[in-house]
Amino acid sequence: MKRRLGIQGRQALWAYIFLSPAFLLFAVTVFYPMIRAFQFSLYNWPLGSAEKTFVGLENYQRLVTDDALFHKSIANTLYFTVATVLPTLAIALAIALLLNRRDLRARGLFRTIYFIPVVTSLVAVAFVWRILLEPTFGIVNATLRLVGVDGPGWLADPDWALNGVVVMTVWRDIGYYMVIFLAGLQTIPRDIYDSAAVDGASRWQTFRRITLPLLNPSIVLAAVIGVIYGLQLFTQVYVMTGSPQRLAGGPSDSTESIVLFIVQQAFRPLEMGYPSAAAIILFLLIMAVTLVQLRLIQRRFEY
Repeated sequence: MKRRLGIQGRQALWAYIFLSPAFLLFAVTVFYPMIRAFQFSLYNWPLGSAEKTFVGLENYQRLVTDDALFHKSIANTLYFTVATVLPTLAIALAIALLLNRRDLRARGLFRTIYFIPVVTSLVAVAFVWRILLEPTFGIVNATLRLVGVDGPGWLADPDWALNGVVVMTVWRDIGYYMVIFLAGLQTIPRDIYDSAAVDGASRWQTFRRITLPLLNPSIVLAAVIGVIYGLQLFTQVYVMTGSPQRLAGGPSDSTESIVLFIVQQAFRPLEMGYPSAAAIILFLLIMAVTLVQLRLIQRRFEY
């Protein structure tokens, strides 16, 4: 009888989950578009045309084996992700440690200053940085010339364009991850630090043996968010390296990203099948990288 009631209870629970408004909304806005995108990727389907040709996995084969621009977009996106996530998290953690000190005055003011770029429109920030990084009249190179350094061409130079986007992104995102780390630091009991001080632990030992292990959930969260955000690179390169003549991509396609490639393939030739295949590959890439991250950096902890 207990087993029968248990089965009925589980059935009722699953029915409640699948029929709940939240799940239905999630299914409509996430599952259905994913299924349709995969369906589109199996066809050669010009947008607006009622005729479509089933090509199977041909679109995926073209992307993986023949499309050099797609290969470059993957390389650029992975480089951007690594180049932004690691320094952003390191700087954000250092700032969070400083702002978490009890003896620091005006902590609220400093937190607000660091967080202002986060709440500012990314389009506005990217446009301002496009002006700052202008090779001839930009403030960045003008400042470098004052100290006798000839600045690079930044967004006009294929070797520096993506690095310019990286610099802007790191500057903007520091405040966001700082808040995540501050929230994690404030959940660590102060008694643990007091006990470590009594035992004669140095600051480095306290950071390595106490702060880092107990901050692992926040580090995992920040790393996963940062990587997912980096792999979806679009707005920065669209605003900072675009021009009226072409959608974006920078000089010699040096800032071409996967999402930008998808947009270019979808709305220039108005072809739905080929960019849908690229979108599915991006989804699989994000899922694989996220699972690897969780496997490598997630640790059990206890207070």
